Amino acid sequence: MAAAYSAYDDHECDYLFKAVLIGDSAVGKSNLLSRFARDEFRLDSKPTIGVEFAYRNVKIGDAVVKAQIWDTAGQERFRAITSSYYRGALGAILVYDITRKSTFDNLKKWLWELREHSSPGTVIVLVGNKSDLTHSREVSEEEGKKFAEAESLCFMETSAMENVNVEEAFLQMIRRIHDITRLQKQKSFDAKGGGQVAAARAVLCTGKEIINIDEVSATKQTHICCSALG
Repeated sequence: MAAAYSAYDDHECDYLFKAVLIGDSAVGKSNLLSRFARDEFRLDSKPTIGVEFAYRNVKIGDAVVKAQIWDTAGQERFRAITSSYYRGALGAILVYDITRKSTFDNLKKWLWELREHSSPGTVIVLVGNKSDLTHSREVSEEEGKKFAEAESLCFMETSAMENVNVEEAFLQMIRRIHDITRLQKQKSFDAKGGGQVAAARAVLCTGKEIINIDEVSATKQTHICCSALG
């Protein structure tokens, strides 16, 4: 499914999706976000303090999705601050640095925290960043794939510096969120009686007004793997 996009566009949106970038400090989260949102890359990028975010509009079919991407600090001393920002996130980009094995080893810790604070249906894309630094690689692509398969995550390697797969990683996440939201919305219309309210919330934009919609869940919620949605 093709997706068109525009950065910092005032176009009225049909959906507003919140997503977070998580992972150890200096894995390239901020440069991934700036590359996706503004097509910028900075070699002198400084560590994120607390939380920053950027918007980008994506057109999926007839719908305009405004993606609100939050960049959470990877330093341990800011973890308590950033944990509250998982709430309401429908997607996450989990990032490690292919040249630093320790950032890959810490993925389970980040996944646990994400799943502890986010909704069960959160779409997670695992990203091995800095694929341009092949001479310094400490984590093979196969290791990344195996971890993603074991945890039912989407996966790809990226290079924020050379702009390789950055678009694809974010757009894949946004498309999956859109598919799930559309499915949940349809189920809410078809549901009879009360039903269970999903933890995840879609946000519909009607003109300039933002309306929160509580979706009705399926009978059982699980973390969504890319292959499950085709």
